[in-house]
Amino acid sequence: MTNSIPEFEADTNCFLVIGSNTTEAHPLIASRIFSARERAKLIVIDPRETQIARMADLYLSPVPGTDVAVINGLMNAIIEEGLADEAYITARTEGYEEMKALVVDYTPEKVEQISGIPAADLRAAARMYASEKPAAILYTMGITQHTTGTDNVKSCANLAMLTGNVGIAGGGVNPLRGQNNVQGACDMGGLPNVYSGYQVVTLPAVTEKFEKAWGVSGLDNQIGLTVNEMIDAAGDGRIRALYVMAENPMLSDPDLNHVRSCLEKVDFLVVQDIFMTETAEMAHVVLPGASFAEKDGTFTGTDRRVQRVRKAIEPLGQSKADWEIVCELARKMKAEGFEFTSASEIMDEIAAVTPSYGGVHFDRLEELGFLQWPCPEITHPGTPYLHKGQFARGRGHFHAIAYREPAEMPDPEYPFMLTTGRMMFHWHTGTMTRRSVKLDQEVPAAYVEMHPEDARRVGVDGNRRVHMCSRRGEIEIDVRITEQIRPGLVFIPFHFAEAAANALTHAALDPIAKIPEYKVCAVQIRAVAPEERQ
Repeated sequence: MTNSIPEFEADTNCFLVIGSNTTEAHPLIASRIFSARERAKLIVIDPRETQIARMADLYLSPVPGTDVAVINGLMNAIIEEGLADEAYITARTEGYEEMKALVVDYTPEKVEQISGIPAADLRAAARMYASEKPAAILYTMGITQHTTGTDNVKSCANLAMLTGNVGIAGGGVNPLRGQNNVQGACDMGGLPNVYSGYQVVTLPAVTEKFEKAWGVSGLDNQIGLTVNEMIDAAGDGRIRALYVMAENPMLSDPDLNHVRSCLEKVDFLVVQDIFMTETAEMAHVVLPGASFAEKDGTFTGTDRRVQRVRKAIEPLGQSKADWEIVCELARKMKAEGFEFTSASEIMDEIAAVTPSYGGVHFDRLEELGFLQWPCPEITHPGTPYLHKGQFARGRGHFHAIAYREPAEMPDPEYPFMLTTGRMMFHWHTGTMTRRSVKLDQEVPAAYVEMHPEDARRVGVDGNRRVHMCSRRGEIEIDVRITEQIRPGLVFIPFHFAEAAANALTHAALDPIAKIPEYKVCAVQIRAVAPEERQ
């Protein structure tokens, strides 16, 4: 996030929530939005009429996968009505004319044909967002999990810069991270192209820096594989061993039949987790990790906020903190530099080699409660919002981005569009929440949301159960009939192994970010008679 969560309550005058079921996936952030509602306007753009959409001043329901067209349409209306922040654009950005020349073709009327959003509603949203500064854009996987995910994110940045909403309190472009420490994992180099602090592996100066810090030579300066590329590489023999830590690709990755066939081909599969997951059941070795309550460390939240995690109990059984397992394994492999005795020592090394974390140490976190990076020095107070005064790269760069269709669209053979996501009572692959008796009582089984028109079209009777298939797999699943979803679109939460949404999704990737297109694929649906039920 460019900005901080507390700013939403204190400073933001307009929220543009796009591709985010905020009340269910990020309820604490949603509470900040609702606390600001007496002052602030709320626009929600989402194919499903979620709880937060029902509370919006303006709710726009697009066809999934049309986000670039929608945002281009908003910018077209803003420019046409003279609402662009010309002084900000001139002083702080570049590439504006190229972007403007492209979006001139994306009139609200044209975007209505692409997205299904009425032109008048698109214009009303454009006026509201551009007029009520500071305005914050909030998005989640409804924006990123597309073959055009990178384009979608750049489009959000375009819109924010067009209206002068970057580099100010209460504004910005704010991805709400889907897991509690995924920001921290990325910050620490959990990506194939960077070391910690996003220091690029291909730069000789960066390689030299880390070789010196770690007392080694010959560090590989080649970009590695992403998660989905690793699965493919396991399938074709390029990867013979795989170490999976706190991840459950046998439920979270697209095209699960393909994932299973790839994992079955590796010579050695290690899974490190706190429960026996669907992936761990396939492993040759399972290493028992410790939960958050059994270890010390830090979590870095979605707004770059580094906070302490304090051990409440000793690890149960043979489980150990992840860092202890990794260090012990490294020592057994005769690696040097893994003689850490505490999480605090690891934090000190992080600060030594990571400029954005340079002033982050346990003693400061104990004293201050949290620090937000960039925090480059021991005396630095941290940074509540980014790009104040100027962008990190100097001038903010507009990108001229044309709309592209998703990789797979409905057709006569597979006439429905499937999208996936989360729901309130379960989280991710259900590794923890489906072991909670109370949460499992709330939602014990998988379901597909379907519009009443589609239910009649399919012939769903009182039993409300259907067979669904795509070009990759099939499931049987209960139906929830609701008018809060568009006709022709169906939605499945992906938490349920017994009716896994990702048995149907496909692995088409964004060419840059390599994120799968979980949010759009084509499916068939037929009603299941009582005697056919599995």
